[in-house]
Amino acid sequence: MIVRIVQMTFEPANVAAFLQLFEERKERIRHFEGCTHLELWQDAHNENIFFTYSMWQSEEHLNHYRFSELFKDTWARTKALFAAKPQAWSVNRKMTIE
Repeated sequence: MIVRIVQMTFEPANVAAFLQLFEERKERIRHFEGCTHLELWQDAHNENIFFTYSMWQSEEHLNHYRFSELFKDTWARTKALFAAKPQAWSVNRKMTIE
């Protein structure tokens, strides 16, 4: 299981456009082969900072998505809205504590 976390900082005037794009694409991303979970988080103190949190069956599944036309188009539209360079982490999920 691979967890992918991406931090994105948007120009404040572009937040609504990003949220609309995410709303339009979230189901297609969530149902992409190998994706088992997708969430969008917003920073508690900076309303223009968002994180995507997704879970993938394997790194191969994640990479298949990252090289797909869906990702390329979505990322190109998202990048145009940024105020700062995004950051991304791929981590292995080891344990869930309930």
